[in-house]
Amino acid sequence: MNWIYITLLVVLMFSTYSVISTVYIRKRNDRITRRVNGPGAIALTFDDGPDPMYTGQLLDVLSKHGVKATFFVVGSKVEKYPELVRRMKRDGHTIGIHHYTHVSSWFLTPFQLKKQLEQSHMVIEQVTHEKPIYYRPPWGHFNVFTLWLSRGYEVVLWSHIFQDWKVKSSGDLLERMKEADHDGSIFVLHDSGTTFGADEKAPHYMIESLDAFLEDASEKQIRFTPLPNTGLKEQAVYGQ
Repeated sequence: MNWIYITLLVVLMFSTYSVISTVYIRKRNDRITRRVNGPGAIALTFDDGPDPMYTGQLLDVLSKHGVKATFFVVGSKVEKYPELVRRMKRDGHTIGIHHYTHVSSWFLTPFQLKKQLEQSHMVIEQVTHEKPIYYRPPWGHFNVFTLWLSRGYEVVLWSHIFQDWKVKSSGDLLERMKEADHDGSIFVLHDSGTTFGADEKAPHYMIESLDAFLEDASEKQIRFTPLPNTGLKEQAVYGQ
């Protein structure tokens, strides 16, 4: 029966390192940014790019509406598609870290997590000539060492997440974004369909919905801001 106790111990240790740490940090830690300050201000953030099929289309839509956003990019993709990241910078968007590969912190040792951050930082700085100051871990997953290893970065989550990486969630995406357009909201959307668990065509529908949302938002005089241009504050996550 010893193997049963060993298995239970391993499960407990892993859970403490990963899931329990994530829940605790999300609920209790005041280093996590989930809201932005400013009347009528909303921050649009995009994860998992740059993507050769969709990121350019997304940048076109943002440019069309004169909107600045924040991109949490995957370092290995920055190396593959540096011109898309240079365009992000030219267009006035903010660029933050989303690991070097799209891997959960749950499955990273402290050394591996440190390497993910360092490699991402290096390639972003090489391409943009600016040091990234924002960090969002993939899936919003933390481990016991995440906050210690990411000290020096502003850790940013979101106030609203829409499951836009699934095509089945696209039908009412526009309406759900309209319902969430509260002052201080941070939206997270996804401009790549190649991430594990994502549908390949999902970003197409996200971009369509975003275009319509931004058209409607202009009539409401909603102000969109990239993260560096705002004060930041920590509040509870909507819908979490």
